[in-house]
Amino acid sequence: MSTDTANPYAAQAHARAMAGARVESMPTLPASAAADLPPGVAAESMIWEETIAPGGYAAKQIARGARLRLVDLAGDACASMLVFNAERPIERLNVADTLKVQWNAYLGAGKLVLSDMGKVMLSVLADEAGTHDAFCGASNLATNAAKYGTGDNWGPHPNARDRFSLALAKFGLGRRDIHPCINWFKGVKVEDDGSLTPQHGPFAPGRGLTLRAEMDLIAVFANCPHVLDARPDYSVTPLRVSAWRGPVTPADDPLRNATPEGLRAFLNVEAEYSR
Repeated sequence: MSTDTANPYAAQAHARAMAGARVESMPTLPASAAADLPPGVAAESMIWEETIAPGGYAAKQIARGARLRLVDLAGDACASMLVFNAERPIERLNVADTLKVQWNAYLGAGKLVLSDMGKVMLSVLADEAGTHDAFCGASNLATNAAKYGTGDNWGPHPNARDRFSLALAKFGLGRRDIHPCINWFKGVKVEDDGSLTPQHGPFAPGRGLTLRAEMDLIAVFANCPHVLDARPDYSVTPLRVSAWRGPVTPADDPLRNATPEGLRAFLNVEAEYSR
């Protein structure tokens, strides 16, 4: 169908005719209209439903207690994540503390995501993937240009750091706020000699990960190939992000009380919210 969008009335009619049109990668508005709800979640509880395109990005402010589910729809997504305290974004994810405080190099079910101020930001409630990376960080313009020939935001091979910068700008944050990230769904294994063995798939489609927000957060995602992905093609597939309202973690929660270090991180958050 041809349209004369140079004419303002025709442009208006064309734009309005697009209402209800959908593509594979886009937000669902309202989130309660999501067609594929997480098991046991009522539509009215949904606060975010979005499919992030290959090379795309997304960000959302979510409240304490919310559940956040990531799904690797086709088996080749790489969910690079930044996290900030929504009230004071100067507090943000600290990958080094996340690992060393838990005496563990690998993230998965039962693990916590910690801030640079000793607080728990997210708890990992469920993990169907088992391949994640907290060592390598995000791709950048130089790494993508060396691998694919281009790497800028407006070309065919955007990099994760530049995608982060676009998302952060929506919250008044900038490049200096891009901290080391966690890469969900793409892993690395640390060998005895200290070398890293990539675990980049592609994997079976539909693997999921469920997180619980332990404070009011800004969650930021870029879906770009892992920085160590050796494949010559820009290989990445869509990522679905869903979030819904949930209760604040109770005092008897097993993740809260699993370790002395984790309990202290929860107590630090609870002290913050005891105003």
